[in-house]
Amino acid sequence: MATLAHAPSRPAAPSRPSGPVRHLGPNWYATVMGTAIVATAGPALPLAAPGLRTAYQLVWALSGLLLLTLLAARTAHWLRHTDQARRHLLDPAVAPFYGCLAMALLAVGGGTLAVGRDVIGGPAALAADVVLWTLGTLVGLVAAAAIPYLMVTRHRIEPGGATPVWLLPLVAPMVSAALGPALVPHLPPGQWQRALLVACYALFGMSLLATLLVLPLVVARLIHHGPLPLALTPTLFLVLGPLGQSTTATGNLADVAPGVVDAPTARAMSAFAVLYGIPVTGFALLWLALATALVVRAVRNGMPFAMTWWAFTFPLGTCVTGAAGLARHTGLTAFTWLAVALYVLLVAAVAVAATRTASGLAHGRLLAPPPAR
Repeated sequence: MATLAHAPSRPAAPSRPSGPVRHLGPNWYATVMGTAIVATAGPALPLAAPGLRTAYQLVWALSGLLLLTLLAARTAHWLRHTDQARRHLLDPAVAPFYGCLAMALLAVGGGTLAVGRDVIGGPAALAADVVLWTLGTLVGLVAAAAIPYLMVTRHRIEPGGATPVWLLPLVAPMVSAALGPALVPHLPPGQWQRALLVACYALFGMSLLATLLVLPLVVARLIHHGPLPLALTPTLFLVLGPLGQSTTATGNLADVAPGVVDAPTARAMSAFAVLYGIPVTGFALLWLALATALVVRAVRNGMPFAMTWWAFTFPLGTCVTGAAGLARHTGLTAFTWLAVALYVLLVAAVAVAATRTASGLAHGRLLAPPPAR
């Protein structure tokens, strides 16, 4: 997403050989997330047109290929450019993007079970999702704890330095909470199913409360210090991530609750999905309007393309799945149309971000060393 910054100035270190992956940061996993959400959000909509399912499968396959490529490239980054990898961890502008790794694993896993099963078969899709959901959840939990720890103990953050990027490691457990319910029916009835259901609610609460601590800091930074730098302006859309994903999570959990918990509890979970989801969706639409206005302002002031443009994608996709869930639970056609409209915006955003990213790679701009300070 954002062009990677470097750690604060320090004595010059011996020059190290550059390479195609030296400046490849964890922000690149956002390309996987933004691509995968197109495949997983589409089937949640009441759209029936020839070739749509095939299109979702192709997008899912592309997201899987991107994930494998980035995992290999990032492994090479750590092995061959360990100094740079450590510098990324110590940079408060870069470290939060490690949450993208967890969400990339989770997004591809969810897409595998949702649409990939038509390609590789049900058992293989289930096995892949179990592995990716488990790995993504573990990585997400580590990031949600480790990145704030680094921010407290190692990072040096100036007053007014809060940005929506801080939300990335905190929203990863919410993605686990939203995608975990799809695995519940595949577990043995009884304790196993209830344990996963309860674990997903715990992940939901963990992410929600952490987001409620950070979001006021972001708003205060905007009010007291003005708009974000131009290249960071698209990250305002990251705020939509915990909003849409938490709405999706409560809806998905309510969907699988009958038969896993007793009937009164299942009804309470269904009611909670509606009573929570509608106000949060309302706030998401308000934030979408504010973020869009600030992006339009930034474009008029010459906002350049950067990997931050991928912030327009995955968060918007979570609002699609959240609105689709509310449509299921309320029966209101308005939520269906809202989901469809947001999905159209999502596809357009992914198309633009992907095109500009491909162009930047072809011309060698995106992986070039940053200008010397």
